[in-house]
Amino acid sequence: MIRTQVQFTEEQAKAVRRLAAEQGVSVAELVREAVDKLTGSLPHGGTEDRKKRALAAVGKFASGRGDVSKEHDRYLDEAYGR
Repeated sequence: MIRTQVQFTEEQAKAVRRLAAEQGVSVAELVREAVDKLTGSLPHGGTEDRKKRALAAVGKFASGRGDVSKEHDRYLDEAYGR
């Protein structure tokens, strides 16, 4: 790992320490997780990777219904019990 130094405002430092304590991790680990999310270097990748994976899934599944493009809202309502 590469050691680096970051300066926080008082409010940021308090919030980060509190959140790290609540999650049971170090401040350094919390900051690393935040950087991973921000940069997209998590196992699932960044925005471009998510777009590629979503497009790769298009057309791979069939519902057996011919009206999904028109009735998708109704089907979602039924699925989620709204």
